[in-house]
Amino acid sequence: MEPTLQQGALAGLRVLDLSRVLAGPWAGQLLADLGADVVKVERPGAGDDTRAWGPPWLADADGEPTGESAYYLSANRNKRSVTIDLSSPEGQSLVRRLANKADIVLENFKVGGLAQYGLDYASLKETNPGLIYCSITGFGQSGPYASRAGYDFLIQGMGGLMSLTGHADGTEGEGPLKVGVALTDVMTGLYATVAVLAALANRERTGQGQYIDLALLDVQIACLANQTANYLVGGIVPRRLGNAHPNIVPYQDFPTADGYMIIAVGNDSQFANFCVALGRPEWAEDARFATNPQRVKHRDQLIPQIRAVTVSRSTDAWIATMEAAGVPCGPINTLDKVFSDPHVQVRGTRIEMPHPLAGTVPLVANPIRMSETPVQYRRSPPTLGAHTEEVLGGWLAMSEEEVTALRGKKII
Repeated sequence: MEPTLQQGALAGLRVLDLSRVLAGPWAGQLLADLGADVVKVERPGAGDDTRAWGPPWLADADGEPTGESAYYLSANRNKRSVTIDLSSPEGQSLVRRLANKADIVLENFKVGGLAQYGLDYASLKETNPGLIYCSITGFGQSGPYASRAGYDFLIQGMGGLMSLTGHADGTEGEGPLKVGVALTDVMTGLYATVAVLAALANRERTGQGQYIDLALLDVQIACLANQTANYLVGGIVPRRLGNAHPNIVPYQDFPTADGYMIIAVGNDSQFANFCVALGRPEWAEDARFATNPQRVKHRDQLIPQIRAVTVSRSTDAWIATMEAAGVPCGPINTLDKVFSDPHVQVRGTRIEMPHPLAGTVPLVANPIRMSETPVQYRRSPPTLGAHTEEVLGGWLAMSEEEVTALRGKKII
């Protein structure tokens, strides 16, 4: 039985999610969190690749693994899972019928991969002209790399992010590093969601759907933000600075007596307060350090002096002093400390949802807070094929006999 909840902002919209791994499923989860009915189509017996990306696995009440990977659980909340064999003509026909009932299709097959099944945009829009069809690939639908497979790690390297991440040349531990989460995939999922919502707004005015070509490489380059602007405007290739900022000083980590803290000085007034808090008010009057452009120019002189002071007290002591002085600062938390932080707890960032195999499953809440149509947590990430009968009966009005026949042929 469907839970009785306030309708979300996207209630009534149907999304057919043909994607797997992270970028596409992230977009699908966000649309689902906002109220859309998202149906995830998976391979019978295997499902989304990330179902096998463990350990860790969600455990049942006896502590035994359920086979549901943490990775899969992170990106598939509020969806319904249907298993369909796309390699069979009957399975392809079934997905086409579902697409004809959908408002949105999400897919991340290789370029041209769905055309052989008649599931490409050109084929589907003939019978569903209002369809919004979002293709997510590594390199986009055009260009010399279009046929290549694209993975987040590869794109972080090719798109420039790793050239900016890691310790500076000539320092201990130097060399490029990837970000510790598949950030390009996540950002692509966010861009996909924005594009879909924009296309929906246009359809409201025109009645016409459209095709969205979204590439991980394009997204990665776009999200370098000030760093790409620094290069395009300044003509100098940015270099790795560790945790330092290319345009702001001091804006990095500093050692303390028992660890590290982050100082994020955003303007000259904050710097003056910072100097007072350090017991070095004269630095704010020093021509080398008084303004941010001068601090950037003389960072190699300023930063060692700051470090020599910050090692004298504990992280907690410095943070208390800096907060009192109005200087943005904070610790470098491990995830256990993140979720035990009282502010994070008050914000409800960790949630628990009922799960058919484990009893409950812990998840991270959606960060969107809307006053009139708040995010609703309707379904835990579905077990493989859990809603096949429900969806085929609901979207396609198929009878039990028809569904049973498809099962007998191993189409579903």
